[in-house]
Amino acid sequence: MAIALYAHRGAAAELPENTLSAFRRAMELGATAIETDAHVTQDGHVVLSHDATGERAAGVPFRIAESTIEEVRTWDVARGHAGSFRIPTLEEALEELPGVLFNVDCKSPGRDAAAALVRVVRRMGAQDRVLIASFRTRTLRHVRRLGYEGKTSLGQTEILRLALTPMPILRSLPLQGNAAQVPTGALGLRFDTRRFVDKCHALGLVVDYWTIDDPLEAGRLVALGADGIMTNDPRRVAPAL
Repeated sequence: MAIALYAHRGAAAELPENTLSAFRRAMELGATAIETDAHVTQDGHVVLSHDATGERAAGVPFRIAESTIEEVRTWDVARGHAGSFRIPTLEEALEELPGVLFNVDCKSPGRDAAAALVRVVRRMGAQDRVLIASFRTRTLRHVRRLGYEGKTSLGQTEILRLALTPMPILRSLPLQGNAAQVPTGALGLRFDTRRFVDKCHALGLVVDYWTIDDPLEAGRLVALGADGIMTNDPRRVAPAL
């Protein structure tokens, strides 16, 4: 089975993160999927930004949730790179890379943000290639209650339940998501073990690791049975896969 190589925020080691240029470059470097982050503007548009404000990326101290799409479009996120770069909408990214798998982390909290994200994916007919992710289990529950036809990740509390609950209980009370997206370790738990990977696979879950920029580490995780690797540097990691 082919290993999915997710470009974490695009080719973030080379170009401004979460921009169309970074996404295109990532695919040129061997990535097979895009990992990105979504926030919702004041007027309901889903835009791709890791941060809730434009401070770090654009030097603009305003919250996306309190700005209109027209205001966000004026923010230049070049930050040391030649040229001008702007924050794209999810719709623009899906149009720019037809057929490419997207892993979209819903950063904005709440039912309305989840609904806005699902609406865009449905309008684009991209449910089969957009996995909706979030650290917040509550956000993912909103997505699932909307009857989202695509895949979802497990939230943080669901990952803890996965790691700590015996298999018989998990089989009788199954988790609702499709993908365990984890670091190699957190909260005193190790996720980079054959036992964890095998447990996930036995439950029908894929296992994706973030954020892996060392080719040797990527190779080690693939040898354990990883289904996907998320990296800031697809140029270095793609050859290892």
